[in-house]
Amino acid sequence: MVKFNACGPSGLIAGKAPGKTPRLTDDHRAALARMVEDGPIPAVHGVVRWRLVDLCQWMFEEHRVVVSTQTMSRELRAMSYRKLTARPKHHAQAAHAIEDFKKAFPRAWRRSHKRKASAARP
Repeated sequence: MVKFNACGPSGLIAGKAPGKTPRLTDDHRAALARMVEDGPIPAVHGVVRWRLVDLCQWMFEEHRVVVSTQTMSRELRAMSYRKLTARPKHHAQAAHAIEDFKKAFPRAWRRSHKRKASAARP
């Protein structure tokens, strides 16, 4: 009714519903990007790498904004961050021992000989 009174019938045609306001503002996103880029300090933050749960907790402690891990994941992906983890490696693994356990099988498959056109069966 308000749009109709302000703009007439054309005010009812165009327009998008405003939707819910986002929990994170541009300032929050900038602070989050700085934290991800700098990485955690183990003595201060108590972790050696950021998890979504840790970032949600940090966001609440610093800015008093409650964000779920799903929302945090969505925000980080929108900021072009991806979850990268190193492949686990045993601490006592020797690099030369890997080569000893690799199997070297002979080639089981060989290319068959091409048939000649005259020797082809009718």
